[in-house]
Amino acid sequence: MDFGIVLQTDPPAAEVVRLMKAAEEQGFRYGWTFDSAVLWQEPFVIYARILAETSSLMVGPMVTSPGTRDWSVLASTFATLNDMYGNRTVCGIGRGDSAHRVVGKPPSTLATVRDCMRTVKDLAEGREVTMGDTAVRIPWIHGGRLEMWMAGYGPRALKTVGEHADGFILQCADTAIARWTIGAVRAAARAAGRDPAGITICVAAPAYVGEDLPHQREQLRWFGGMVGNHVADLVARYGENSTVPHELTDYIRDREGYDYAHHGRAGNPSTGFVPDEIVDRFCLLGPPAAHVARLQELAELGVDQFALYLMHDEREETLSAYGERVLPKLTA
Repeated sequence: MDFGIVLQTDPPAAEVVRLMKAAEEQGFRYGWTFDSAVLWQEPFVIYARILAETSSLMVGPMVTSPGTRDWSVLASTFATLNDMYGNRTVCGIGRGDSAHRVVGKPPSTLATVRDCMRTVKDLAEGREVTMGDTAVRIPWIHGGRLEMWMAGYGPRALKTVGEHADGFILQCADTAIARWTIGAVRAAARAAGRDPAGITICVAAPAYVGEDLPHQREQLRWFGGMVGNHVADLVARYGENSTVPHELTDYIRDREGYDYAHHGRAGNPSTGFVPDEIVDRFCLLGPPAAHVARLQELAELGVDQFALYLMHDEREETLSAYGERVLPKLTA
């Protein structure tokens, strides 16, 4: 299993770079960031510094969206970083949550996500695409490579992943949900004539190593609120009695809105509806052995990477604990 960390690009950017360097030193292979231009600093500027100050770390957004950047600019940005630092970027992409909603935009359609993935990948790898009625190709790209990893929860999103994406990002560490979503992605890939094993599976969730479970739960309760934004869209589309697992939908019944000013932050006041049980299932808490046990279960389901959200009050301690006591158990 590979490991990554996920950070918000809060100022100062130098602190984001420092933590990414520390993660690489601890054995992490991927460095991801949020991508919401209004809420945080511009990640692609910071990626250049991270790549310059690390030797092999892969970087990318978790996740960008089709509606916040011109697709040709997005492809050229990835390709420029790859040309400078040697194909060390990956594009996580979704329909758009915070990046869209804070500027008054709805999430993109799945058809738009599909078309964006194809266009950005082809352009970033030097192939010609048609944009509108115009043939477009970036002439200076030679040997470029960019994988598109798509995030999603619902049946149609999982089908799109299986049919079109290079990787699947599940933002939740619950094993029942992982089993259902991974199965749906693989089934869609097989039906489309693709090799399911060729799709990288990434589970992303907060992790906090320590003994004080009540404190850890309060620090990570924000994640249930963030996931709840997407689940609310699913319930609105499919209803409560759809094929979407009840493990994912039942807990949002008391949800009453969401303030993006606190998005992804400990103490988010919009997450009081999230019970302890959801925090325990969606996140990784407790001593190192508990983290290892959950990660081994996820690995048995076919998870290739665990990406660790580090938004709590003991980031350094958790990062070190993973490097010293968790990664060695999973990366042999």
